[in-house]
Amino acid sequence: MNRRRFLAIGAGAAAAAAAVGVYAWQIERRPMPLENLPPSLEGTTLLQVSDVHVGPRVSSDYLMRAFETGRALAPDFVAFTGDFVSYRSPHEITELARVLRVAPRGRLATVASLGNHDYGRNWRSISVADEVSRVATDAGMVVLRNDVRTLGGLQFAGLADFWSPEFGPHHGMPPTGALVAPNPSRFARADTDASDALRLLAADAPTIVLSHNPDVQDLPIWNGVRGWVLAGHTHGGQVKPPFLPPPVLPVKNKRYTAGAFDVGPGRTMYINRGLGFLVQVRFDVRPELTLFTLTRATANG
Repeated sequence: MNRRRFLAIGAGAAAAAAAVGVYAWQIERRPMPLENLPPSLEGTTLLQVSDVHVGPRVSSDYLMRAFETGRALAPDFVAFTGDFVSYRSPHEITELARVLRVAPRGRLATVASLGNHDYGRNWRSISVADEVSRVATDAGMVVLRNDVRTLGGLQFAGLADFWSPEFGPHHGMPPTGALVAPNPSRFARADTDASDALRLLAADAPTIVLSHNPDVQDLPIWNGVRGWVLAGHTHGGQVKPPFLPPPVLPVKNKRYTAGAFDVGPGRTMYINRGLGFLVQVRFDVRPELTLFTLTRATANG
């Protein structure tokens, strides 16, 4: 389905949505069973925030109100899973810094990965990704680009975006438009691609992987990885006609809409619907903040 058809469907959906009021974000509350979770972390919480899309189409006031709601939840961990901006110019970077001043932070750790839009136009600019990373770091986040860190007792991996030049040999999109060479960055592990990062994971640690694009899950790079994968990117399709799947999803695997998916032995992926958007239409797909409660799980499968 092309963009014109999507907008046509969206226009009708928007008219229907108007009859019941404007959508607000929704707090999804879910358990997160993790193997090898220390008893001291039983019952702690992790807030996932995704697809903020600071830019001309998303109200910064709306985002900041959502962030205030997230802060009120007093999460122990916070994970941002990419697309901080819809980059058009340096203005979005300046505005992102303003918006992130009120971003929720975890009591024990705040981590982040990047999405395709965080790499600028055509998703190829390392310099834009560095600027987004700098602003997020200044806001108190540990930005992971093909890296692994243990923070607050949890093992986090953050993968570079699938469509970016940093992802590695399984790159999900061919270069388009002007190419900005992937020079080494102080925020990225220049010698490490996404598959290398997953191999750095310790098998006996409670593990959460941040990977913006859920299509990464179908690559042959996950052998032995157990735990949870937190993704975004799809926005849940933004429009979901009754009893039908979303007509537009920016993923190859159309099964990956939103919510939880069993994707391997001991591994679950959760796709967050995000707060922002590229097209100002949502129908039957509320934007969300996701609050997970960590529980201890036993190894099986």
